Formats: sequence, C-alpha cells, structure tokens
Amino acid sequence: HIAYAPEEILVTSGAKQAVFTALLALLDPGDEVVIPSPYWVTYPEAVRLIGGIPVIAQTRFENGFKLTPEELRKAITPKSKLLILNSPCNPTGAVYSRAELEALAAVIVEKDLYVLSDEIYEHITFEGSHASMAQIKALSERVITINGVSKGFAMTGWRGGIMAASKEIAIACDKIQGQITSATCSITQKAMHAAMELDVETYIRPMREAFLKRRNLALEILSAVPGFKTNRPQG
Repeated sequence: HIAYAPEEILVTSGAKQAVFTALLALLDPGDEVVIPSPYWVTYPEAVRLIGGIPVIAQTRFENGFKLTPEELRKAITPKSKLLILNSPCNPTGAVYSRAELEALAAVIVEKDLYVLSDEIYEHITFEGSHASMAQIKALSERVITINGVSKGFAMTGWRGGIMAASKEIAIACDKIQGQITSATCSITQKAMHAAMELDVETYIRPMREAFLKRRNLALEILSAVPGFKTNRPQG
C-alpha cells in the first residue's frame, strides 16, 4: 500500500543481490551495521565483504527474539550507519507489529540511521498481518525495502528480487548493478510479474496453511520434551 515511482524500484537477481547492492551503495569502510541476533548468515558476511563492521545486537527469548528500542540504542555508536531488520525473521519466525516498528523508527530517526528492511517472508505470516518499515512516514528517505518471489511465491530458482528505496539510493544501486549482473533475465521478470498479479488468498494461502500446520506439529512435539522451552514463531 505504498506508491513508488519506477525510478525508485530496482529488480535484482534474487533478494540476496538486492541486500548486497544496497550495502555497497550505503557503506564506507569502517561503517557499522546493527544486526539483531539470531540472524541470517549472509548479513554480517556481506557487511564484512564491503569493509563494514557488523555489530550484533542480541535479542531475548522472553521478547520472542524481537529487537527492542533499548537493545537497538545500546548497539549504536558514532560509527553506526544502518540497521538490518528481517520481518518475518529467518531463523526465529519473529514478526514485528506496526507499533513495534514505530518504536524502533523513533530511535532510527534520532540516531540518523538507514534501515534495510528485508521482507522476503511477507506472505508467510502466521499471526497478525505484515507491517512494513516503509509505511512509517518518518523513514521514507531512510528505508530500503527488500522483497522477492523466492519465499512467498516458492520461486527460489528464478532468482528474482526487488528493492524499493528513495530515488537517490535506487539510482545508485542501479549503477552498481549495471557493473555486476547488468540486469535480471527477462524471462524471470515476466514470471515475477505474473506471480505478483496472482490472487494471494487463492494461490498463497494453501501454502501458508501447510507451513502453519507443520509449525504447530513441531511445537507440539518439542513442548512434550521435559525442560525444553519453545519459542512460538509468528512467521
């Protein structure tokens, strides 16, 4: 539910390339990037490849492994440039509500950070509804939204990703991509276009319900283990 101009969108060869290209555009050597833990293994390694410094913010089981404003503030230093946030999260299944994102956004604006919002699991939200960082007006020039078709549309091998950002950032990323992959193949772009025009309830809901059934079975089995605590993934 956000309007973007074509020059604010970049189609990439997978969401992973979109993440790396955004980091290349934003980071200088020595810049720090706050990454909540547990995290997807690519995030800190991509930061290191560019010469940045990953700063790991440890989240807690008691909070459903969601980063709190206090934990974010504690991880920020004068060298901090960017926060990477993944919701729904791989590997914890944490899903941030609109209110939780707004609380983090207040710190992001105060500390003059950018935020890379990886929303590749948008359609695999089990509880509540998906909220996007880009819906928070105060972040409109600071947020880079990453998405794609590999997870929600089960099109992993097509390698189709999307970045939405301010015009300045998107054009910089486009210039970088032009020297790396040139573009995403035209066949993939046609397939992505077709996928995104599908009715979500008809085509994606059955897959999400199958995943939810498996989640519930896993929770049932694990909760029967004496002394074993289970987090309840929301996505």
